[in-house]
Amino acid sequence: MLGPARFRAAEERGAAMSLDTAAEYVLMLTAPAPPPPAPGPGPGQLSPREQQLVTLVAQGRTDAQIAAQLYISIRTVRSHLDRIRDKTGCRRRADLTRLALSAGLV
Repeated sequence: MLGPARFRAAEERGAAMSLDTAAEYVLMLTAPAPPPPAPGPGPGQLSPREQQLVTLVAQGRTDAQIAAQLYISIRTVRSHLDRIRDKTGCRRRADLTRLALSAGLV
């Protein structure tokens, strides 16, 4: 149904996910009812760069991989992630992944 290009892209995203992230994704997809929205600001409050980082985290990238891909330092990645966590209340990478999935960033 996806077609060859979209299938390949989905397969690559799946291969990049950690086992924990994949398990949470499956649980989210099979949940009987959507979870209530988290209080506080959501992904709409994030800058385009911050949304890009959330997407990369959701794809299972490490801080070092994100830094290399975006041509920034690891410290800058961590600084962005700290601001994202402050804005969204998401403390763990799994929470950021859930946010990215619910917002359609991945």
